Amino acid sequence: MNVTQSTVHLPVLLSETLEALGIGPGDTVVDGTLGGGGHTLAIANQVGTAGMVISLDRDISAIDRFEPLRSELPIRLAQANFSHIPEVLEQLDISEVDAVLLDLGMSSDQLADESRGFSFHSDGILDLRFDTSEGDPAWRLLQRLSQDHIADLLFTFGEERLSRKIAAAIVQFRSQQPLQRAIDLAKLVSDVYPSHRTERIHPATRTFQALRIAVNDELRSLETALRRIPTVLPTGGRVVAISFHSLEDRRVKHSFREDPRLRVLQTRSITATDAEISNNPRARSARLRYAERLPDENYK
Repeated sequence: MNVTQSTVHLPVLLSETLEALGIGPGDTVVDGTLGGGGHTLAIANQVGTAGMVISLDRDISAIDRFEPLRSELPIRLAQANFSHIPEVLEQLDISEVDAVLLDLGMSSDQLADESRGFSFHSDGILDLRFDTSEGDPAWRLLQRLSQDHIADLLFTFGEERLSRKIAAAIVQFRSQQPLQRAIDLAKLVSDVYPSHRTERIHPATRTFQALRIAVNDELRSLETALRRIPTVLPTGGRVVAISFHSLEDRRVKHSFREDPRLRVLQTRSITATDAEISNNPRARSARLRYAERLPDENYK
């Protein structure tokens, strides 16, 4: 059942994810973000032909890229937000699944797509939407919001310390022309940072993160998914989440701990090994947490 993918994306924490899911032959699993398909393929191999993997993605290009591989695998694909997992399962006439995976990271394939503006070096339009058929691109958001609103957005969703200076620079730029290109925004943010300051990450990382979260309404989608996923799990079913920044990780941690339907199964978040980080640097920020569905009588 091994298949070669046309993707540059490497799944993070793959062996750790499979162990956390606790799945076996014949199980049914939801992969909430298809992405490059690495997790989906590994899960499909784990559950075998008697099982099923339902893989969702908001990005239709991810589904189109993976579609040719589906025929020989026990996989169903759906373009959907993972906050809509119950609706997707209802359409498939499935009432329960054995496990759900939420990989909250952005795909390397999206970064490599110059037309989407996810990369700091992209000369393409600053779009940043996962589903380009809904909502406004990021550049339109920057064009219409007030300076204070932009600053608040960058601070709230990006935890950007220089949010007010960056917002002022954005407003100054857009007074001459729309800030439409990703590379222009990245340069603008870099110029705001003092030249003597050394940053472990690109200066524009937090700004791009904030805008991406805003245009995709990512945190609300995550909160909704975390609240709804236990309703599709049987006793002993598991939910696994891989987050890539503190805003996501805090929500996952608190939701797992505070939901009376769930029992947390790890004492602290699981992180990538040095070997994986060397092979896939984006795994450096990954944090994996998982929990198990408790019997109904435990919380009624």
